[in-house]
Amino acid sequence: MRIGVIGTGRIGTIHAHTLSRHRDVGSLIVTDVDPARAQALALRLGETAAPGVDEIYTWGVDAVVITAATSAHADLIGRAARAGLPVFCEKPIALDLAGTLQAITEVETAGTVLQMGFQRRFDAGYKGAREAVRSGRLGRLHTVRAMSSDAEPPPAGFLAQSGGLYRDTLIHDFDILRWVTGREITEVYAAGSDAGPAMFRELGDVDTGAALLTLDDGTLATVTATRLNGAGYDVRMELAGELDQIVVGLDDRTPIASTEPTGPPAADKPWTGFLERFGPAYEAELIEFVEVVRGERANPCDGREALQALLVAEACELSRRERRPVRPTELMSGATAAYT
Repeated sequence: MRIGVIGTGRIGTIHAHTLSRHRDVGSLIVTDVDPARAQALALRLGETAAPGVDEIYTWGVDAVVITAATSAHADLIGRAARAGLPVFCEKPIALDLAGTLQAITEVETAGTVLQMGFQRRFDAGYKGAREAVRSGRLGRLHTVRAMSSDAEPPPAGFLAQSGGLYRDTLIHDFDILRWVTGREITEVYAAGSDAGPAMFRELGDVDTGAALLTLDDGTLATVTATRLNGAGYDVRMELAGELDQIVVGLDDRTPIASTEPTGPPAADKPWTGFLERFGPAYEAELIEFVEVVRGERANPCDGREALQALLVAEACELSRRERRPVRPTELMSGATAAYT
């Protein structure tokens, strides 16, 4: 199997390393808007660098992995679909609903595969939580609390093209909440704070956000995120039911300290970022993609799943701006009408 990797930044480099070691992947063709960066990665891995995306297709591949800039995702997905190739793409498909719907339509029209990169679905802790919920161990689920905290903000250049805190960061929480509980999010009420560094205000973004979500069975969920968690990188989910309560992301590297006399001590080596915290999950999602390409398993996260997470993120942005509850179905109706 020969796979094309479009984008050789941090995530692209990790995925290329995973694929290059895979026994069922014979070779890679890597490319990037910075040809020197692609060439350097190819030399390290003993793979081939292409001068551009065109060569990925003219030289011939069996599948494509897209880790380029977010603004390029939808067009690259469409091109791979028209070529009849299965695609793995980092989230999101696009930063707007119309672009997302167009790319999904191209994939579905072509009858190809689009697997989205929501890596938390492949994390052992979240998989254990899903099993606990689905098995009935918790009883009736009544409360979920999720959080995503970055140790420090990304560069201003990244923020400008990220789509904002809800689309870039909390979209992971929206996806994993649906995946773990098996429920849809029917209403959101969101708020945000831009009281941190000036670059957030200048970009119309927030450095800290929170949302109250209502699920379709009445379960209540809160999600919070910040770009400014000085203690370290912290991603957790607590699920409370009538019979039991569990937590994902609590271990000896969780950057939190107890004020109780008998509480656990602060972590000696707190998580520094998402690449470290979710390293095994990033590897697992690419291994499953190879199995999908080989026809050995069903797609674990398709474009429609990514669309649902984006709808919730969009609803939160609207709720934050207008200070009111928003149902994601409001946005879907408008986007469908605009696209069609």
